Amino acid sequence: MKFWAKAAFAAVLATAFAAPPAQAASPVYGDFSLMFQRSAGQYAPPGEKAFQWAWSPQSATESQITWGDPVTWPPATAEHFVRSGDWVLIDGWDGNGTYYSERVTEESVCTGSACTPIPSDGGRQHYVRWTVPSTDYRLVARGTITEQSSGKVVHFEHLQTWGAPAPCSNARFGARTCITQTETWSDDNGLPAGSPVRQTLHRSIKIAKGLGMAFAIDQDVPSPWHAEATEYWNW
Repeated sequence: MKFWAKAAFAAVLATAFAAPPAQAASPVYGDFSLMFQRSAGQYAPPGEKAFQWAWSPQSATESQITWGDPVTWPPATAEHFVRSGDWVLIDGWDGNGTYYSERVTEESVCTGSACTPIPSDGGRQHYVRWTVPSTDYRLVARGTITEQSSGKVVHFEHLQTWGAPAPCSNARFGARTCITQTETWSDDNGLPAGSPVRQTLHRSIKIAKGLGMAFAIDQDVPSPWHAEATEYWNW
């Protein structure tokens, strides 16, 4: 076999047995939220006072987030989240000197019009997928919140739509990539026993990849409100 033929044959063999090109890893919720970093940020309506958030990781699978006024930081409340497999679950939150445990009685995940029940994971709410899908999906959760100090029970319904990664922008940080959570919260807190739940919150929150929470917030219930991120840092 002549030299040029040998070289060509070697090139064919190299191509045939070469490793396949590396596939880019799918983005995960932690890439956007930074929930397992000591991350923090501030957000504000245009020209108004700022509000603040901060993640505080508790372990490799648990983290808590606080929201409040930076002037009186730290706040007395903290939401507790747990990563379990390919889900982030919400366990409950601290507040008013006690703990509020949240447990679901019914959950489903929906793509388009097709909904599938979600198997229970200790009764905790499936809050968001860890691996970020390339298409939108919806989550429906119904259950109870129990105030541990008194045993008081509140019934709730939490409806969420999580948008696939998409371009986003705000005045301070310009063009980014975000996932968007649009949520409706309803409960019977303060209502007579047996009353149906009533809607108390409807809003959309954009979470920017590599930056964190509250990139932009648009709320219409209980009142119209818009805010954008003004600062991000690690502490």
